[in-house]
Amino acid sequence: MASMRDNSAELPLAELSALGRTPVTEGAGTLGPTNRPQTDFPVPVPLKGHGPARVIALCNQKGGVGKTTTTISLGAALAEYGRRVLAIDFDPQGALSAGLGVQTHDVPTIYDLLLSRSVDPRDAIQKTKVPGLDVIPANIDLSAAEVHLVNEVAREQILASVLRKVSDDYDVVLIDCQPSLGLLTVNALTASHGVLIPLECEFFALRGVALLIETIDKVRDRLNPAIELDGILATMYDSRTLHSREVLERVVDAFGDKVLETVIGRTVKFPDASVAGAPITQFAPEHAAARAYRQLARELVSRGAVA
Repeated sequence: MASMRDNSAELPLAELSALGRTPVTEGAGTLGPTNRPQTDFPVPVPLKGHGPARVIALCNQKGGVGKTTTTISLGAALAEYGRRVLAIDFDPQGALSAGLGVQTHDVPTIYDLLLSRSVDPRDAIQKTKVPGLDVIPANIDLSAAEVHLVNEVAREQILASVLRKVSDDYDVVLIDCQPSLGLLTVNALTASHGVLIPLECEFFALRGVALLIETIDKVRDRLNPAIELDGILATMYDSRTLHSREVLERVVDAFGDKVLETVIGRTVKFPDASVAGAPITQFAPEHAAARAYRQLARELVSRGAVA
C-alpha cells in the first residue's frame, strides 16, 4: 500500500509528461483506454431475494470528480438490473437529492437520523423516479452535524447504527460523501463494506489519492477491519487529450487491478441530466455515458462488490 501512495501522490509533472504516448482506443472493442483487454461483463442474473445490503462509500476529498453523478447513475443502473438500491446524500450541498429530484426541506433528512435515535430511518426514505432506487436526502443542516456529534460516544459509528435498521430492505447502499476527510466521511467509511473512489483524469486529482487511501487504512485499523477498496473509477476522461490518457495510464501503473475497466467519459449530458432531476440512464438512455454506467454496474456485480 505504501508503494501505491508514493507512486501516485507525488509524481512530478515532468515525469507525467514523459509517460508512454501510444494511441488508445475508446468505447467498445478489444482494448480499453489503457490498452488493457476489455471484458464484456455479463448482465447480472435476477436475485431471488433482497438484503442484507452491502454498503459502498463513494469517497474523494477533492470536489468535482463525479461522486454525486456516479452515485446517481450507478444506483439507477443497478436498479435497472433488479437490485434494490438506497442512496444516502451525505453532503450538506444536497446535490444528490437535487439530482434525483426529491424534497429536502420540511422532511426528515440524514441530519435528523444522525442526531436523534427516535427518528425512524424509514420515515426519511423517499422514492425516486427510478423504480428500485430510494434516497435519504440531505440539506444545509448537515453542515452542523460534525459540531453536534463531536462529543457523542462512538461518534464515528452513528451512521452505521442508522443503516443497520434498513439494511435488510436493500441489496446495496451507496453513500455520496462530501469532499472532505472529516467526521462525516469517517462515519461513512466506518459504516461501509467497500469504498469506490471516483478519480478525475487530471494530474492534480492524483495527488489526493494517497491521503484518502491512508485515511481508509486508518479506519480499517481502528474502526472497521472489514472495509476494502472496491475500485478506483476513472471519470471525466477525454480520449482527445494526451493529458487524460497519460493520467489514466499512471493510475493503472500505480493501482493495477484496483482500477476498474469501466471509464466514464466527459460529456455535457451529465449537467443536463442534473437539471432535469434524472439519472443519465433515464435522461439519455442510449448515450455512451448511460452505457458506461450500466457497464460499471455489471463490472461491480462481476467483481462481487454488489450482489
